[in-house]
Formats: sequence, C-alpha cells, structure tokens
Amino acid sequence: FLEASGLFNAGIGSRLQLDGRRRMDASIMEGRRLQAGAVAAIQQVRHPITAARLVMEQTGHVLLVGEQATRFARFVGLECQAPPSPAQQLAARSVQPLAGPLRRSWRLYKAMRRGRTGRRLSPPRTFARLPAERETVGAVALDRSGRLAAGASTGGISVMLPGRVGDTPLIGCGVYADDEAGAVSMTGIGESIIRLAVAKAITDRLAAGAGPGSALRQVLNSLVTRIHGTAGALVLAPDGRFAIRHSTSRMCGGYWTGSGSPVIRDRFR
Repeated sequence: FLEASGLFNAGIGSRLQLDGRRRMDASIMEGRRLQAGAVAAIQQVRHPITAARLVMEQTGHVLLVGEQATRFARFVGLECQAPPSPAQQLAARSVQPLAGPLRRSWRLYKAMRRGRTGRRLSPPRTFARLPAERETVGAVALDRSGRLAAGASTGGISVMLPGRVGDTPLIGCGVYADDEAGAVSMTGIGESIIRLAVAKAITDRLAAGAGPGSALRQVLNSLVTRIHGTAGALVLAPDGRFAIRHSTSRMCGGYWTGSGSPVIRDRFR
C-alpha cells in the first residue's frame, strides 16, 4: 500500500538517481525459520517488496540485484510501473545539490559520465546530514501464532551514484526478524546503518534480555556518537512489546495493536 501511494520514497514514489533511472531496494524476513529475501537496484516494478518475498519463497537465494532482479520480477509476472518521463530524467540529471556529500556525488557522477579515469579521490564526508526528504517505508508484525516478520522498501537517497546500495536490502542492516528475539525495520542513512549492522545489533540486545525501547535507544545512541549517523527504527518483541524511535527530528510512523484505531504520528520519543 505504501509503495503504491506515491507519498513515500518507495515503489512509484521512489526518487530518481543521477542518470534519470528509478532503482529500488527491498527486503523481507520471517522469524520462525529465519527465511529472508531481498532485491537491490530493481527497476520498473510497482511493488519491490513483493519481488523480495518471491525471492524468499520461490528461490534458494536471499538477494537478487540489478537487471537480473528486474528480469526475475517480470518472469514471475509482477505488476510494472511506468518508466520516468523524459522531463523527469532531465531534472534528475541536471540537479545541483547545495553542499557536502551531495555535491561530491554529483561532481563524481559528472566526471564518470565524461569518461575520466584514474582519478584519486579525497576521503568523503559523512552522509549523516541530508536535506529533509520522503522516507523509506518499513513494517514489523506479530501474528496470532507468534510469528514475527520485518520488511522495508526504498528508492535510496538523494543524489546517489548509480550502483549505490543502502541498508534496506541487506539482511541484518535494514531488517531482521527472529521469533526468539524480535523484529526490526530501519530507515535512515544507509551508509551509517550498514557500518553498525543496526537491525541485527538491536535484535541481539533483545535476545540478551533488553526491552525494545532500551535496545533501540542503546543502538541509536551508538550510531550517533560513534559515526554521527542518523536513523529511525520499528522494533517488536515476541511478547508484543514494541518501540518506535529516531535520532532525526521527525519520522512518520504508526502502530496498531489489533483492536481500536491505529496510532499515527510524525515524532516518537
């Protein structure tokens, strides 16, 4: 539903990369048998999360990438989305970010397009501070039989180099689920989330006896203090306790306990 809404950075709402193409990542994991499936840099698919689920259920693999992930989605008959229009592609190619790592990526991409080779690059700055933008989507869930699941879907970050992969399709980074510990789904700057394998780090703390709020707070604090990262997460324990928290000023999120009305906010502390 979130991928089809166009309101988020996922599915048909995914932002374009610098070459004017829409490449998307998604992953899903279930906690009973620790099965997982993911796709990275998939194109022209309306629901990348469905492609990830079919990788989990119909192949012996966990992650498919690029053109072959798109080919797999076509083979299993998934619904397509229209390619970006020429005007959208032109706008993506002509973007000039304000400063910092965004400008660096833009300049590097322009140099690569001109065919420059053998250049030595200075160390990049952190990707922690980026303009406010539409968010990755994700979910965690617990069913009546006690089975946990986690999933996430994204179109990446602004002004990303073609070929860049973030945390979302990487099991243990963007998502993780284990019926004996808990389920986690992340959003944020993937470069920092990957470096701490955040979803698995939170799950390990749950397995060691920490509550969802405590486990999430500890890992997000470590992310901020050690590598100046930014992220938010949904965390759900096997007994139904849950936490929603973020190191950014805001994060759209919500929850439903199975009765009453869902709770939806843009800030959780």
